Amino acid sequence: MTVVRPGHAASWRVGPRTPTWVRSYRLRAVLADLCGAAAGAGIAFYGRFGGLTPYVLPYLLVSLALPVAWACAVALNRAYEPRMLGVGSEEFRRVMQAGVALTAGTAIGSYLTKTDVARGYVVLALPLVTLLTLILRYALRRALHRRRAAGECMRKVVAVGHAASVEELVRLFKRERHHGMDVVAACLPGGTPGDRVGEVPVAGDLSDVPIVVEQLAADTVAVLACPEMDGQALRRLAWRLERTHTELVVAPALMDVAGPRTTIRPVAGLPLLHVEHPELAGARQLVKNVFDRMVAAALLVLLTPLLAGLAVAVRATSPGPALFRQTRVGRDGRLFTILKFRTMRRGSEQQKITLVSDREGVLFKIRNDPRVTPLGARMRRHSLDELPQLINVVLGHMSLVGPRPPLPDEVVRYGDDVRRRLLVRPGLTGLWQVSGRSDLSWEESVRLDLRYVENWSLTLDLQILWKTWSAVARGQGAY
Repeated sequence: MTVVRPGHAASWRVGPRTPTWVRSYRLRAVLADLCGAAAGAGIAFYGRFGGLTPYVLPYLLVSLALPVAWACAVALNRAYEPRMLGVGSEEFRRVMQAGVALTAGTAIGSYLTKTDVARGYVVLALPLVTLLTLILRYALRRALHRRRAAGECMRKVVAVGHAASVEELVRLFKRERHHGMDVVAACLPGGTPGDRVGEVPVAGDLSDVPIVVEQLAADTVAVLACPEMDGQALRRLAWRLERTHTELVVAPALMDVAGPRTTIRPVAGLPLLHVEHPELAGARQLVKNVFDRMVAAALLVLLTPLLAGLAVAVRATSPGPALFRQTRVGRDGRLFTILKFRTMRRGSEQQKITLVSDREGVLFKIRNDPRVTPLGARMRRHSLDELPQLINVVLGHMSLVGPRPPLPDEVVRYGDDVRRRLLVRPGLTGLWQVSGRSDLSWEESVRLDLRYVENWSLTLDLQILWKTWSAVARGQGAY
């Protein structure tokens, strides 16, 4: 690729650079919000009043106006911004904030104007509108993710930084296609056009970024941790990217530390990034423990017929006990006995040393393991063999969400960094479960587990639990 230097044939294109698919998706989001609000208002109207009478005519008018008011509230809460759409929880959070704001505004307005409002209608309408909007937005997102898996609706990204960081970014974006990021070029310190970083062409050095963006019609510039791109250089780059409304994202050096632990505080006129220590004990962990045990106990009761049926099936299809017991390492290195449905033939542990495995790091992983029974393979595909671990959660050995529970011989080979996984209870599911399962390399598995330890929150747990259902249903990466 040839870079056109300033002062030659470069022509800056001023104005919004919004891709067609973004405009189309935003329009569908507005229509979804209007439909959700109309449906919620209609259900609330007929649920509260039962039909048309002269008395309820004002509420009919309110129901007809509610979709427009709702779309305005969502827009004022900036839930239609392109960067909010399609990925992350911020889109849903802003929709919920719009619902809360509209409810509060209605209550305050009726009080100030002394308007007698049917509380039953308001209490039913606004939560319904919010819920239906969230459902439709989620359906839109799933459709978008399917298109992105096919390589459509992607943002063109120019990566800026050192070669190793760019390669890591490309690998992550390829694995998690639903983020919609496609790295089309890289700008490296001292980079020479024509070189390559993995599969990505090098388009120039750091000074060439705005020109490369213009030539490739890129949507986003991703600046990775790079000493050469200091505050002054980054500020100048942002000024030049303003002209084409290209999005600028910056990956800090502390890439695995999430937002809740980081705050920007001005000190002596400088904006300093303060990083809080992870909360590994105290009230929040007590809440997590209570939540885990209550949910696990409820699931055990609800799933009793399924558990009994699987136990009978395991006993009937191969000789041996229904449950498999194995020693694992829990929080702070304490040993416990994990419970799983048996998926292998008897004597499989003795056969392990004779197998040629696809070994990565300290993990023993093998596809098409000959020790696994046909029923066991099907159970593993959808993680049904792990359901008895709910008992471990109730007993306090494990959590619903956490790092993968390791074997003692794995822990012996842990380095100091990896040993940090043992600061929290291992989980029935986790970031490793929803990010590739056994298809992950050892390094990727460790990175995800450490990211969870550093950034734990109950909200993150709920997000992982939600994603677990689709990961288990797909059955990818399970063996």
